[in-house]
Amino acid sequence: MRSLAITLLILFCFAANSQTLGGNAVYNFLKLPATAPLTAAGGVNVSWKADDVGLAANNPALLDAGLNSQLHLSFTGLPGGIKAYSLTGAYHGENKATVLGGHIYFLDYGSIAQTDAAGNQSGTFHPVDFVVQASAARSYLEHWNYGVSVKLIGSSYGQYRSAALAFDFGVHYTDSAHGFYAALLARNMGIQLKTYAGEGEDLPFDLQIGLTKRLAHAPFGFSLTAQQLQHFNIHYNDTLFNNENELHPGGKFLDKLFNHFVAAAHVYVGANLEATVGYNQLRRSELNVGSSGNGLNGFSMGVRVRFSKLQVAYARANYQRNISYNQLGVVLALDQGVGKNL
Repeated sequence: MRSLAITLLILFCFAANSQTLGGNAVYNFLKLPATAPLTAAGGVNVSWKADDVGLAANNPALLDAGLNSQLHLSFTGLPGGIKAYSLTGAYHGENKATVLGGHIYFLDYGSIAQTDAAGNQSGTFHPVDFVVQASAARSYLEHWNYGVSVKLIGSSYGQYRSAALAFDFGVHYTDSAHGFYAALLARNMGIQLKTYAGEGEDLPFDLQIGLTKRLAHAPFGFSLTAQQLQHFNIHYNDTLFNNENELHPGGKFLDKLFNHFVAAAHVYVGANLEATVGYNQLRRSELNVGSSGNGLNGFSMGVRVRFSKLQVAYARANYQRNISYNQLGVVLALDQGVGKNL
């Protein structure tokens, strides 16, 4: 355990010193939530345990024996006709201390016209991004779980192609008797194996910490997650855009502070139905347009229904005025079989 901690500390120190802010990193599609409950919770959550193997694709420390033989599939319809597909599973063998997980995420941008600098079209190309991920997790003492994920990342934009190798490491604390959960996650520590055009770029490293509390005598739970803790001012700073739209991002101390936080409320309507509402302050502050009304920008919501062998989840996230995306996911309990008696 001590040698593992030292190794991961070295990896984290290397990553924290070499990664850049959002907008300057490559493979930013890795920030997209691959499961509807995570989308509903604001897109960033590392501590919430919801009996959904899809959440373990985000934090490998959430892998436990209770997720054995679960298979998660999801589809996301993003703005501009972009489509995302996700497949996640977990396996825990009898008398084995390690829980294994696998995850595939594929982002399809559709066919795009290929033009030269003068705008003359010379055909079309089909850009895609994907990540293939293998995870493993183990428990430590009574309340702790730790896990690691290895990611092979690929990207293809016509003649430009790139690949990378990355690691995630998470630690999760569970106190189910008091409904309290806490977690620490370091995401996307790694390097490019192949660059787009000969110049290396940094991966979107993100250090996150989160807390979830379920109330004992009420059907409510709450999550609070802090993201990108390796930097204080994390607002994307495009000087030209900001000047044109009279924006002054990250100028005040409280703006810089609250941009780190993502909040979520979980409502448990009986044993088999729950709803989640999330709010991502960074998303709202970056996507607001001037002083005009920006509606529900930064908010997200979703529902999940459980059956004996099947879960169905739906989420909707608002990104700007009249712009949002929808995500639908199902979780199958393969060890119980999926028959007509759902």
